[in-house]
Amino acid sequence: MKIFIYISLLSVALFLSCSDDDSDKKTGNPTMNIQTEFSNAMFGDSLPFKVNVSDDVPLSTLKVKLYYGEKIVSDVVIRTKTEGEYSGKIFVPFLKEIPDGIAKLEFVLQNINFTTTDKTYELSLIRPQYPYLTFVTKDKEYRMERIGENRYALTTNLPQKIKGFIKSPTVTSIGNSINFGWEDNGISQGSTNDITFSNLTSGEYTILFNTFDYTAAPFIVAYAINGTEMEKIDDDNFKIDLQLIKGQEVKVDGIDGFDEWWVDQDFFSKNDDKLIFNAIDGKYRVSADFSLKYLKVEVMDGENLASLKADGTGTIWLIGDSQGKPSLKNTGWDPQKGVCMVPMGNGIFQITFVAGETIIADRVNFVFFHTKDWAPSFGPETLTVNSEVFIIGQGQSVNGVDKGNIALAPGKTLTKGKAYKFVIDVSQGIDKATLMVTEK
Repeated sequence: MKIFIYISLLSVALFLSCSDDDSDKKTGNPTMNIQTEFSNAMFGDSLPFKVNVSDDVPLSTLKVKLYYGEKIVSDVVIRTKTEGEYSGKIFVPFLKEIPDGIAKLEFVLQNINFTTTDKTYELSLIRPQYPYLTFVTKDKEYRMERIGENRYALTTNLPQKIKGFIKSPTVTSIGNSINFGWEDNGISQGSTNDITFSNLTSGEYTILFNTFDYTAAPFIVAYAINGTEMEKIDDDNFKIDLQLIKGQEVKVDGIDGFDEWWVDQDFFSKNDDKLIFNAIDGKYRVSADFSLKYLKVEVMDGENLASLKADGTGTIWLIGDSQGKPSLKNTGWDPQKGVCMVPMGNGIFQITFVAGETIIADRVNFVFFHTKDWAPSFGPETLTVNSEVFIIGQGQSVNGVDKGNIALAPGKTLTKGKAYKFVIDVSQGIDKATLMVTEK
């Protein structure tokens, strides 16, 4: 009985204690005294603020939010562990096509019991009119002068194609330098990726940029073959599919310094400054590779790259790691690096390599394929090699060369600087092909 009374008294005591704790619990009264005055700012500024905070319960966070319309475009969160003064900066984003106007700056102070207080300010924003911009390339910086509201121009002697990003100066004590670069097929703020400007020719021309709508110029890509503009693949690669006729002149327009490019003389011969097409009449893809300075030609069949057909038409492809055009830097067991043979008609296909330049002099390793892919290919059952210098692999256990691979015969090497013409004849059937190789 005594034990029962003791437990009951203890329960009452605990109940009264809990009741006292609940009644003493406070929601708090967060208070802030913002010591900074806000009236106006520029897009791109880092806006400083200073706030005194206090409460009769522990504080949690101070949140500062910037709104353009109803959208939060920038925010800062500061942990307020103790009462006192806190300071920071909030970035005023420099966004595309946002006109001068009124933004909303909001301060929210919260304590550990989630009680909050807030203050809101209207902030007048204007777009900075920079005195100039800077176009930054890999090798040089160019000054772009202001020519009107939000408009800047650079006029000087420039290459036909030039890459770089644009940056602004800092115009106020709280301002930032803003970068403009290429992102997602357009110019974007905050990027330093290269913007590729291009003109019809090198020489004096004008680059333009607008800091309001991010429009820019020039992007003139007027590379053309026989008067037809090439299609852009990326900044360094362009292509065109067109009908070509044996013996016709092929005119290349718009490529600055084209006389320094590597032109495949299997497909073209040069007559003074003219290019004359060597292959049979047909549809071809002509590609301009600016990184390699290479005018590449590939045979087409309708809308697709051609393959060798049973009647001996189409083309033959080489894939391997010992040859490459325009140089040995462009080689490897990769169908994308496959080299197209030239169709001469009547089942004859040819290709030429120069030892030490486009084919390795002391090691040869490639396969003739029917298509620009891994199969089908020629093997020892379908291709006879009539050469003292080259052999076709019959298997490692037979002649020491992988089956179907073209290799140098034992003890043979190529003479550096000499050209070697490979001619495949399928006129007797694509399963009865012959290969002849001659040194030129």
